[in-house]
Amino acid sequence: MKPILLVDKFSKSYGKFKAIDNISFEVSSGEIFALLGPNGAGKTSTLECIEGIRKISDGKILINGINPEKEYKKIAKILGVQLQSSALPEIITVEEAIKMFSLYLGNKIRFDLIERFDLISKRKTQFRNLSTGQQRKLVLAIALSNNPKLLILDEPTAGLDVHTRVELHNVMREEKEKGTAILLASHDMNEVEELADRVSILSKGRIVAEGTPNDIITSGNKDVKILVKTRDNSLIKLNLTQVIVKKENEDYVIFKCQDIEKALTDILTYIKTNNDKLVDIIVEKATLEERFMDITRLEGK
Repeated sequence: MKPILLVDKFSKSYGKFKAIDNISFEVSSGEIFALLGPNGAGKTSTLECIEGIRKISDGKILINGINPEKEYKKIAKILGVQLQSSALPEIITVEEAIKMFSLYLGNKIRFDLIERFDLISKRKTQFRNLSTGQQRKLVLAIALSNNPKLLILDEPTAGLDVHTRVELHNVMREEKEKGTAILLASHDMNEVEELADRVSILSKGRIVAEGTPNDIITSGNKDVKILVKTRDNSLIKLNLTQVIVKKENEDYVIFKCQDIEKALTDILTYIKTNNDKLVDIIVEKATLEERFMDITRLEGK
């Protein structure tokens, strides 16, 4: 199966400065692909070249086999883009915005999207009078108005309340199930870990890590953190050979280990043997955010 988005040996320079240096990745139908990186890593340049609003310096970018730089009108019919900051006119209403973009793309007017995003009661409301979440919903509705094969989401839930965030995550899952290819740029590592099928991490214009979220997490420190709270705090005296670090923190004894099954067995046995009582136990594995910080720190961002 051909990918919907192909980025092949792509580079972008501004004068003598090379913002993107020979990167490659693909996004297929029904896949959520996350492009991560600290500020200045090259994400924006990459997205703008994919969207066809900047010229590439080397390599190629194809959307469904089409060059976005040379055939922008064709791309507009299969590409949906939700930017973090919207350029919609302040006085345009929800209904007018949906109508304008639907007609511009030669599609039927997608008033159904107003209902899908719970904007029926706001259909006559001007953009400037919508909440941040409602504005983000409207921009996403517009991005979906042409049933895109590729949907680009740039920080789609930044600054949103929990309910709106969950709602937009559900929309992303629905689009994935429909077969839409989704390119997600986000600083929210929990969001990426929850939603993305694959991830590429950019640093200084190069891809420095790629794979599933779990691949990236497990490629680094494999330590597991176990936090245990007991009635009598007897665990402070326990020495485990497989434990790397042990310390106290707010009535919890914290163990770092790699053999989690052995550590848990020894901990629970020790509590019982010493007539102590387990109050709480928390097991924390490494997160994508921790690995992201480790990787970009090693690369000097």
